Amino acid sequence: MKDLLLKYGCNPNQKPSKIFMKDESDLPIEVLNGKPGYINLLDAFNSWQLVKELKAATGLPSAASFKHVSPAGAAVATELTDVEKKIYFVDDLELSPIASAYAKARGADRMSSYGDWVALSDTCDAQTAKLLQREVSDGIIAPDYTDEALEILKTKRKGTYNVVKIDSNYVPAEVEYKDVFGVTFEQGRNNLKIDEEMLLQNIVTDNKNFTEEAKRDLLIALITLKYTQSNSVCYAKNGQAIGVGAGQQSRIHCTRLAGNKADIWYLRQHPKVMSLPFVDNIRRPDRDNTIDVYISDDYEDVLADGVWQQFFKTKPEPLTREDKKEWLKTLSGVSLGSDAFFPFGDNIERAKRTGVEFIAQPGGSIRDDNVIETCNKYNMTMCFTGIRLFHH
Repeated sequence: MKDLLLKYGCNPNQKPSKIFMKDESDLPIEVLNGKPGYINLLDAFNSWQLVKELKAATGLPSAASFKHVSPAGAAVATELTDVEKKIYFVDDLELSPIASAYAKARGADRMSSYGDWVALSDTCDAQTAKLLQREVSDGIIAPDYTDEALEILKTKRKGTYNVVKIDSNYVPAEVEYKDVFGVTFEQGRNNLKIDEEMLLQNIVTDNKNFTEEAKRDLLIALITLKYTQSNSVCYAKNGQAIGVGAGQQSRIHCTRLAGNKADIWYLRQHPKVMSLPFVDNIRRPDRDNTIDVYISDDYEDVLADGVWQQFFKTKPEPLTREDKKEWLKTLSGVSLGSDAFFPFGDNIERAKRTGVEFIAQPGGSIRDDNVIETCNKYNMTMCFTGIRLFHH
């Protein structure tokens, strides 16, 4: 297939729209079902690069959940705990390694993953397809699909679910182009390899210890940031991104946004949240939205008379600010990556509140000493990678 016509571009008024290869070669994808759009395919190609690199760096099956050209979540396959299975709503499913990776990628931020684009590093199997079958999602890209998985996916969205197969051996050109306002931009592809050596070559804090789990999680954070709209910061733990802050103009706003998402991920594991008495047959999006409000400072709205009865069998106890504060104190071992240097120590102070102990960032700020000093105050381990990861 030389080109693929699209319904429209980013918006309905932007026509005509298509994708094609400038050298007139065949496209590296095959559409097996549906009719993906312009933004769908931007998500598809960015997310595929992420999971392919994550698999190469860790050796583990990898998955990502994308929305509007940034990841809502990314993860590698590790065995889920009983708590994780419950908060990701997969405790009733048998999960293969690639299905586990996607359950974690989507579960990191279920609100943002609503209507996502899915990327898998490995063949999509029936277990992953069954997980996807009951979630609201726009499409998927993977190197292959089992026959059973493909049949399951073809039943989604009344048969219109977008299923894209990519040639895993495809290698893009070394130079890439982008047209903006009638002007063509040219740059070399960002072929930077992110690996453990990058983490260990310049550890600048008094504490020099990166645990094996931290090294894996920092690779996840940095590779996720490589495909996140900048400025961006990523928190990671247990083999997955748990908070991604994308597209902010200020570094501290990235850190706060990603940190708040990571806090919500952990608060969903609070015993009060896990024991919420939901009514039978509540829709999954309604459950996600209700949990989000219950965790927020607006929980009184959920517990107001005439409101809580829509969602709960009995009126739940509130999750107070003191409850949340005490629970978040128990979060530890979190890793943090940044796509550019931290200009002030306030980023470290905010990260500390979300249990961050390990940091990877480029370095190069005129206030590096202050940032290092703040890390030393909390006995954190931080490395300077020397590499910026802007993505636009």
